[in-house]
Amino acid sequence: MPRRIMPRSRRRAAVLVRAAALTSTLVLGASLSACSAAVSVDPAPDAADPACAPEMIAMPDTLGDAGLRTTTSQATAAWGDPSAVILRCGVPTPGPTTDRCVTVNGVDWVIKDLTTASASPSASPSSSGASPAPSGDATEGPNDTYLLTTFGRTPATELVIDTSKISSATVLATIASAVAKVPQTKKCIGESEVAQLPQG
Repeated sequence: MPRRIMPRSRRRAAVLVRAAALTSTLVLGASLSACSAAVSVDPAPDAADPACAPEMIAMPDTLGDAGLRTTTSQATAAWGDPSAVILRCGVPTPGPTTDRCVTVNGVDWVIKDLTTASASPSASPSSSGASPAPSGDATEGPNDTYLLTTFGRTPATELVIDTSKISSATVLATIASAVAKVPQTKKCIGESEVAQLPQG
């Protein structure tokens, strides 16, 4: 039986297809090897709450110069390498408190200073609700680190920010529209507003 010879144009096309496939494989392999390791973050107790989904989808790819990284659990996010900001959606909603509260772009945040906390340096927020420094992939301990929790939104969102690495004003302003996807039912009030409340 005579051997069939493929036309030159078809042979050239087949060679180009194989070369393109090989190039794609090499590029994919290089991009996967260039990725940094996922940040280990414990999920919040209500991370599976459906209200967290729209918020997480709307999270920005960058906060200032800090890029979004992959995390190990649902409804969490981390920015910076090493991490400067850790976010968890689905934490318990704070009740009435005398802790400082700030409002940025319509979102109320209750603030706690973790700078003097004795938490170990880990990116994984603890199950007790007190979160350590966000530099879990670094070796130093807490430094200018703050825990912020949304007030008046259920489920609440928690942020741990190392302000020595990124401005808290930048973070809060940039993520406000995403966090606002969880509806607000209460708001922070100041001393002057408390004084105007009915007695008893």
